[in-house]
Amino acid sequence: MKTNTVVSHSALSRRQFLRASTLSATAFMVVPGGVLGLRGATSPNEKLNVAGIGIGGQGGDDLGHMEKENIVALCDVDKNYGGHIFKKYSKAQQFTDYRQMLDQVKEIDGVVIATPDHHHAFAAMEGIKRGKHVYCEKPLTHSVWEARRLAGAAHEAKVATQMGNGGQASDETRRLCEYVWAGAIGQVTEAHIWTDRPSNGLFNEYWPQGVSRPKDTPPVPATLDWDLWLGPAPTRPYHPAYLPFKWRGWWDFGTGALGDIGCHSMDPVFRALKLGAPLSVQASSTRVNEETFPLGSMVTYQFPARPATPQDINCHVAGLEGAAAGAVAMPPCKLVWYDGLRPPRPDGLPEGKKMGDNGRMLVGDKGFILGNQVFPESRAKEVGQVPSSIPRSGGHHAEWVQACKGGKRPGSNFDWAGPLAESVLLGNVALRVKLREDLTLYKLCWDSAALKFTNLEEANRFVRREYRPGWSL
Repeated sequence: MKTNTVVSHSALSRRQFLRASTLSATAFMVVPGGVLGLRGATSPNEKLNVAGIGIGGQGGDDLGHMEKENIVALCDVDKNYGGHIFKKYSKAQQFTDYRQMLDQVKEIDGVVIATPDHHHAFAAMEGIKRGKHVYCEKPLTHSVWEARRLAGAAHEAKVATQMGNGGQASDETRRLCEYVWAGAIGQVTEAHIWTDRPSNGLFNEYWPQGVSRPKDTPPVPATLDWDLWLGPAPTRPYHPAYLPFKWRGWWDFGTGALGDIGCHSMDPVFRALKLGAPLSVQASSTRVNEETFPLGSMVTYQFPARPATPQDINCHVAGLEGAAAGAVAMPPCKLVWYDGLRPPRPDGLPEGKKMGDNGRMLVGDKGFILGNQVFPESRAKEVGQVPSSIPRSGGHHAEWVQACKGGKRPGSNFDWAGPLAESVLLGNVALRVKLREDLTLYKLCWDSAALKFTNLEEANRFVRREYRPGWSL
């Protein structure tokens, strides 16, 4: 791994401004750099120099939201898979190794990361070490320990960060918070979240799970650097069973349905219910093996009560400064996650009303919210229309771009996204095949401050993973 490189004075002054400006919590303003006495540093109305890491799939989509900025460098280990994006931004410098790109292209201000999950922490940390702003796809990292490590490094470096769970910026997320904080369903003690992944409806699948490692060893495509694709993961022969996209179901590379969807669908619930670290986690699943995630699972988290506070830290960290949540105390809460499964239909849901292949439900002592709709209907009529009280977002990607230029911090900055990812990924620890028998006896008790389970030492080996020689955080 290469160390930080020396940059020119002009490049450094520009980057220093972009880093320091992320501390500002003031409104986004367009002013010339000279007015601010920045010796020619980039002002908020100038363009960022953005680099993409992992561009063939979601990364290409992310860059498409930033086309008004300068796309100056691109990196992908598969020249064929990333070829259409290399061609689209043909003026950008092209690389296979993101470490080399970050060393050689001095003018990069921020990086957009959409690699497979097992590279997230490494690519993001390489950017942070060099003072780059970081946009990283969900889940933020592959392991719980990595999420804690990455969030801490970003906070210390004072760079602008955003995890790629775009729904956090939506009106729907804000409306859910507004309804819960207004007491629309009373005190909320349960939350249920479900997805059809890895299945796709009843008869298709997004990617395979519950399968074993292939035994044949086809040749590596000439356009793919397989060793770099493996990165920190253990060495194994190439096989098309792993890529593209199908890596999600493999323990060494992906984080399963929970990692893929959890940071999307849990985010609104964590905001609305002001959830932090769970007290415990317990899982059950269909058959699971050492190679891939199970076809279906259910994970139960228990959270403590949350007190009312005058300046609610949940809103501040999540970029919702000014939102009226501080006066709302909340009781202990159970959150149940289902993938490939669904919760039972609740009483009070009209016959014929679909729960959906993917959904969420909050249960209170006065009713429940399915999606963003209050039930039973009698309670919905009693509540009426809850007024809007939370500032709206200008867009998920725009939040990050503006933060890089001195605007308020994004809603899924790593101070928020790191703890969220930790909670999500704790569920995957509880799904490990080596813990199956133990978890029929008791649930895992979690000490967030110590970053360890207190009642089953064997589980702690899955909080952090081992890396291949030559790779370290």
